[in-house]
Amino acid sequence: MEWRKCYLDVILVPLGFLVVSAYHIWLWHKARTQPETTIIGINAKGRRLWVSAIVKDNEKKNILAVQTLRNTIMGSTLMATTSILLCSGLAAVISSTYSVKKPLNDAVYGAHGEFMVALKYVTLLTVFLFSFLCHSLSIRFINQVNILINTPKDPESFVTTEYVSELLEKGFILNAVGNRLFYAALPLLLWIFGPVLVFLCSITMVPVLYNLDFVFTGSSNAAVEKGKVSENEIV
Repeated sequence: MEWRKCYLDVILVPLGFLVVSAYHIWLWHKARTQPETTIIGINAKGRRLWVSAIVKDNEKKNILAVQTLRNTIMGSTLMATTSILLCSGLAAVISSTYSVKKPLNDAVYGAHGEFMVALKYVTLLTVFLFSFLCHSLSIRFINQVNILINTPKDPESFVTTEYVSELLEKGFILNAVGNRLFYAALPLLLWIFGPVLVFLCSITMVPVLYNLDFVFTGSSNAAVEKGKVSENEIV
């Protein structure tokens, strides 16, 4: 009898997150092997060039660097604040005596017992907590870059352009992971209304994220081909 109540949750919810996880694994592979085809890879290269330009002409561009990094920190701070506020709200719902499942019993497909409702809210709470953690770490790394990018040049110093670029990349990667975890909370939020919506939302998110993560212009492909031709000429 229990299996009949929760078989949709057991099948559709893991299947939906498996689809989203497979997409992000493929995106990570593309960003590592063909970075010029992804927004992540192109932006990463642009940030490294930006750090080099700021360090090279730091006396004229130090204010620009601080303002740019401050705007990035404000974005991460907003997402971290939103995540922890949602965590507080979910914690209040979990600890309350009011049962939120009662008005939805007749409308929800799948299991909606006390254990399943608690599992849904605890899973949401965990996702938002990890999103908050990633954004907090992102703020930490970008704050370090904010200081180190304006340090005076010293040949014997360990603070090199490559080191600052690496710190900035870590900050942006953590920011991206925190945002993706925040996005993953949307299907989990719909899980309150049944596992079918989780699966449909997960399937819908993949083409949306695909259009946001990949570059479709022919200029990037032309640049890649030009680079390959120049390499062959040099060889």
